[in-house]
Amino acid sequence: MSRSKAPLAFGLAAAGGIGYYLYAAGGSPRAAEKQFESDAHTVAAKIKGEVPAQRQTHVEERARNAGAEVGSKIDKTVASINQDMSKAKSETEAYAKAAKADTLKKIDQFDRKVEEDASKAKGYLSSWFGSK
Repeated sequence: MSRSKAPLAFGLAAAGGIGYYLYAAGGSPRAAEKQFESDAHTVAAKIKGEVPAQRQTHVEERARNAGAEVGSKIDKTVASINQDMSKAKSETEAYAKAAKADTLKKIDQFDRKVEEDASKAKGYLSSWFGSK
């Protein structure tokens, strides 16, 4: 089940806006708040002065449609990224499994060689000291 990523996008945009106003105000929260209120008032005045009431509903409808379109594009992109990530994860797991099997095989070969060499050395030492 896929959840909409639109709330995440709006949250990130809000965080970016807050960061912008704080940066522009030199880190002062009060100055940032005053600047935001001033900008919001200016934008509201422009919208009320330039956009008649009939067109305002049309603009709102277009904004909703654009938001839905952006949300669906974000959802598709996230789904694609998730699919690529799961593919990479499975490939990585397969590579790790193969590397582990190869390592264990090499360790077993080394152990056999050490045991063979140890038994030969034991035989040589035993022959020196007269044991059968």
